[in-house]
Amino acid sequence: MRNLNLREWTPTEEPVPLSVRERDQLKPFLASIEPAPGTTGAYFLRPGSTIGALEIGDLSVSIEPKLPIGRVLYLAAYAMGVDFREERFDYVRQPTLVEALVPALTRAARRAFARGLLHGYRTEEEALHTVRGRIRVADQLRRRFGVPLPVEVRYDDFTDDVLANRLVKAAADRLSRLRIRSRRSRLDLAWVAATLDNVSLVVFPTNAVPEVKFDRLNEHYREVVTLARLILRHTSIETGRGRVRANGFLMDMTVVFQEFVTRALREELGLSEHKFRSDRRLPSIHLDMADQIRLKPDLSWWNGPTCTFVGDAKYKRVKHAHVPNADLYQLLAYTTALDLPGGLLIYAEGEANDVVHRVRHAGKQLEIATLDLSGSIDNLRAEIGKLAERVRALHRDARGHRQAA
Repeated sequence: MRNLNLREWTPTEEPVPLSVRERDQLKPFLASIEPAPGTTGAYFLRPGSTIGALEIGDLSVSIEPKLPIGRVLYLAAYAMGVDFREERFDYVRQPTLVEALVPALTRAARRAFARGLLHGYRTEEEALHTVRGRIRVADQLRRRFGVPLPVEVRYDDFTDDVLANRLVKAAADRLSRLRIRSRRSRLDLAWVAATLDNVSLVVFPTNAVPEVKFDRLNEHYREVVTLARLILRHTSIETGRGRVRANGFLMDMTVVFQEFVTRALREELGLSEHKFRSDRRLPSIHLDMADQIRLKPDLSWWNGPTCTFVGDAKYKRVKHAHVPNADLYQLLAYTTALDLPGGLLIYAEGEANDVVHRVRHAGKQLEIATLDLSGSIDNLRAEIGKLAERVRALHRDARGHRQAA
């Protein structure tokens, strides 16, 4: 097994030998792969915002995040609706993001399972030789043609084979298929599987991991279920073509940052998902009269059919004197299409002072803000509070603009 260790947004200093298949498999997960001059089959690699681990044949690739691992998992979990405290898990000793996920999941599982496995009622339909529950008369007549046994029945079964346990078992199974170096971690994953032995092993698609509704009876499962869903959303097993197959845990920090900012601002503003929307819950927004140029801002505040705030979250380091023109043009397009007096760009890292650009002849105000993800959680929350105040101010300006029009 060959090991390749990379770091988020950091190019390799030396060329890396890769086969054609390895190069092609890696390409979607890196910002760039450039042939090294004067060599054959060697490349300079530059990772982008995707972090985690990937295995391609006998090549094991690790992409280390710039942020501490604990902070990455905090942001990802918060984006999914759970406010973890970093100190709950010992991330410092874990060399990679994947290695950190195992103790996170197994410790959360031990806390959840300490009260006994979660049980619930599940409706079953079977053909039995004894009557249980209700007889499905129509199915009995259609399938049995008057033969009395077996009997087609429907009944409610009180079982531990429920969605919450299935998610945890599936996540542990996904992690066990990755290259976990720690023997202790492998044993912990085996313990989770053994504890959930009677639970079905379900394959959940990464883009359709179901949610669990929590109440007082299953609230103690919230932490472990959230971690399980996070793992299932970002883990793929045996993808690829031909003899070379790839599997791994890969997380796009651009998406994590956008989802974190959206949820954090929504909660700080006290708004619902219907009012403060992500780009996944938008009505059709077009820049042109013919509805050919569609726009999808990351952040927007709606009062019924009317948008009163628009913004974008950018996982970039930026100096205010050198904000990418493309980002400003994009925000200007949003404010123009939605007839708003201004909008907000939020960057993941940058200079301390905020900047406002006033667009000549358009009357638009484009604001730039940064959010320091590397400080303490308390500082991060304080910065979210300040961002929320800027959002409120832009919201008020938009309402005043429409009333004056």
